[in-house]
Amino acid sequence: MTNSRLRKYTENLLQHADVVIDGDRPWDIQVKNKNLYRRVFMQGSLGFGEAYMDGWWDSESLDELISRLVKAQLDDRFKSIALMMTTLKAKLFNRQSAKRAYQVGEKHYDIGNDLYANMLDSKMIYSCGYWKEAQTLDEAQRDKLELTCKKLHLEKGQRVLDIGCGWGGSARYMAENYGVEVVGITISSEQAALAKENCRHLPIEILVKDYREMQGCFDRIVSIGMFEHVGYKNYRTYFKTIEKLLQDDGLFLLHTIGTNSPSEHTDPWIDRYIFPNGMLPSAQQVSSAFEDYFILEDWHNFGPDYDKTLLSWHKNFNNAWPEIKENYDDRFRRMWSYYLLASAGSFRARKNQLWQIVLSKQGLTDGYHFPR
Repeated sequence: MTNSRLRKYTENLLQHADVVIDGDRPWDIQVKNKNLYRRVFMQGSLGFGEAYMDGWWDSESLDELISRLVKAQLDDRFKSIALMMTTLKAKLFNRQSAKRAYQVGEKHYDIGNDLYANMLDSKMIYSCGYWKEAQTLDEAQRDKLELTCKKLHLEKGQRVLDIGCGWGGSARYMAENYGVEVVGITISSEQAALAKENCRHLPIEILVKDYREMQGCFDRIVSIGMFEHVGYKNYRTYFKTIEKLLQDDGLFLLHTIGTNSPSEHTDPWIDRYIFPNGMLPSAQQVSSAFEDYFILEDWHNFGPDYDKTLLSWHKNFNNAWPEIKENYDDRFRRMWSYYLLASAGSFRARKNQLWQIVLSKQGLTDGYHFPR
């Protein structure tokens, strides 16, 4: 099929999303290379994302463009060989095995603390903020941490395990504001080094460990923005591990991105460039994995708040680019912008959700009283 015929076919598809090629609205797509259509038809979302990185197309409002494409389900119309290979690998291998656990740390979290320090809030919280009353990113992350602590019913002297502790922001908040002792674990050596510095002189221990390597007993366990790296073949192992580490009267809070239907893989572009071996769980996959181990106390969805969080990160990233660009090239800039804005569009279209789930081992005698 010629480029002109491929363009015509693409134009007809884009009508369902009210998107025009070379149109004058912010969400319209500006095509810079006529070979874009063939690349997308051959490679699907991987080719679409790589073409943006290569400067083959642009959009003034990339986040709104992606939101419209997702709402019109056009992302499902391009099933590429890359997607089939990603699906096959997920079926044949345990892509989130203990041996592979540290790959995402090296690929994503170790790329530079300067990037994250400039992009995130002052506490360096790399997960969805809570925007119910917040006006700024700092307020949204503070409110999210406060909401998390209240849901955990934290009390002074408790011992808390923070699985996926990042740069130590959540551990520090819990220790400073609730007087608890925290053990934080991460699979990123760069995160651990900065987390130790951020948590000096507090009752906090930071370890470079996979969750499957942990031993001990904790009054509370929290996992914020880490479950996306666990993988469906390990969900039962994950919850079984949590159950063994948690006191009988303890609480566990899981904060994770979720998706609307079960899957076994992630988007090929995300897998190659952002989160290798990652995948988003469905509600069914999560609930079936913790059955027999836990009682569900609370399930809270504030997915639309991730749209605002991602746009705040992108604004900070753009503002900081002149300061950090010596450590990265322009292709990285376009890649990172695509990651943040495409993710924002996906949450805006409600394809992705953000869940906070509270679980207990035996059920609270007087019931669970939850804040919002």
